[in-house]
Amino acid sequence: LEWKSKTKPNGKKPPAEEKKQYLEAEFTKVRVVDFDLKELVLLPREIDLNEWLASNTTTFFNLINLQYSTISEFCTGDTCQAMTACNTIYYWYDERGKKTKCTAPQYVDFVMSLVQKLVTEEENFPTKYGKEFPNSFDSLVKKICRYLFHVLAHLYWAHFKETVALDLQGHLNTLYAHFIVFVREFNLVDPKETCIMDDLSEILCAPVPPTPAPAAPSSPNSAPSPSSHNHVTER
Repeated sequence: LEWKSKTKPNGKKPPAEEKKQYLEAEFTKVRVVDFDLKELVLLPREIDLNEWLASNTTTFFNLINLQYSTISEFCTGDTCQAMTACNTIYYWYDERGKKTKCTAPQYVDFVMSLVQKLVTEEENFPTKYGKEFPNSFDSLVKKICRYLFHVLAHLYWAHFKETVALDLQGHLNTLYAHFIVFVREFNLVDPKETCIMDDLSEILCAPVPPTPAPAAPSSPNSAPSPSSHNHVTER
């Protein structure tokens, strides 16, 4: 891990966002699957919407938990003193709305413990035939997806280097793209929340191009705009 800060001649550090390794083409082109994720998330005709949301949300929770566990030894109170992603610091709010600043591993632990509890409680995510979903189900799913997005964003922002070292970037890219296509399809996460990763989402969620003939040099059609947000927001 590099800790040296490269300073510009005037002594100011360049904005942290200048180079996002995860946006480089050699990494964004790596996926585990090459089929259309949009088709994968569409609600099948014979399945109840809430059933579909419950099953997918639980699967994403398990997969994101697993993906985080691959780099968890590198995500410590020392390396990640706050839960950061791009220009954002996430604070944890407990059930009473009390705001807590915590390290990234603490935050992820809060997320995973809460989600585990929600998806395994029968009154929230009913598994028995004929059991009704609660009125609050929609807001529970939105809450879970928002938290899971924070974890994915932190993985890219703080631990992409380690993910590449483990050769797991294809898994992370595929999981991220599948998740984003899913939450967009059912409007589960406010775009204001996910916009910090829009540059990556636009690349990864575009349909995968067919396997090319001998590659011609291609220019990206839309380069991400130069860093316009170097300020830090708090959530």
